[in-house]
Amino acid sequence: MDSENTSIITGRNPVLEALKSGREIDKLIVMRDAEGSIIKIIGAAKDRRIPIHYTDKASIDRICGGRAHQGVAAYISPYAYCEVEDIITRAAVKGDDLFVILLDGIEDPHNFGAIIRTANAAGAHGVIIPKRRAAGITDTVVKASAGAVEYTPVARVSNIVQTIEKLKAMGVWTYAVDMDGQNCFKTDLKGRIALVIGGEGEGISRLAAEKCDHRVSIPMMGEITSLNASNAAAVLMYEVCRQRNL
Repeated sequence: MDSENTSIITGRNPVLEALKSGREIDKLIVMRDAEGSIIKIIGAAKDRRIPIHYTDKASIDRICGGRAHQGVAAYISPYAYCEVEDIITRAAVKGDDLFVILLDGIEDPHNFGAIIRTANAAGAHGVIIPKRRAAGITDTVVKASAGAVEYTPVARVSNIVQTIEKLKAMGVWTYAVDMDGQNCFKTDLKGRIALVIGGEGEGISRLAAEKCDHRVSIPMMGEITSLNASNAAAVLMYEVCRQRNL
């Protein structure tokens, strides 16, 4: 797991979503004289009988290690990654065609969190990441996801290429997002789909791209020839969403 402290989440929305989702919370830290949405957070914590510790701004600043907290933080158990099978089962229980996002080396936690947020909004059943050389679930990721990480499961695997092969063997169509791929708006993205998104620097690995059934690209109309990983992922996910809802 990332070396960043993963036992504390900070900020009103991430803490509230953790409470709403039923996430195990050991203790809530709240700044004295809290107002606004913190009152709702305190009420939810009391309903769940979660201990609440009131403190001053200097103390909560120290506890949060300089991270923005908006007057509230929560001590939580480490994030419980799911298995790939759990994501597959989630789609089956809903009666949906599987829609999953594989991230091949996303290292920026802000990009990772933004992708989870979009995955939730676009109806993806889960996100799969490698165990090494990639961002894991941290407080930064939780905040960037706007709490979506509490609802969209994330699986960690030892080998992304083997996972692609496993999904293909199950009849899932795999699509590598690649600049040299077919125009995504002219590609049939219906059915059981896995989108494979490459990292910020080198993009998708050669072997992962070769294992995918197809390569798809986003048409670029201006002078800039690429989007960052989270923006590219958002465009592709919503194209899948659009085609599914025609």
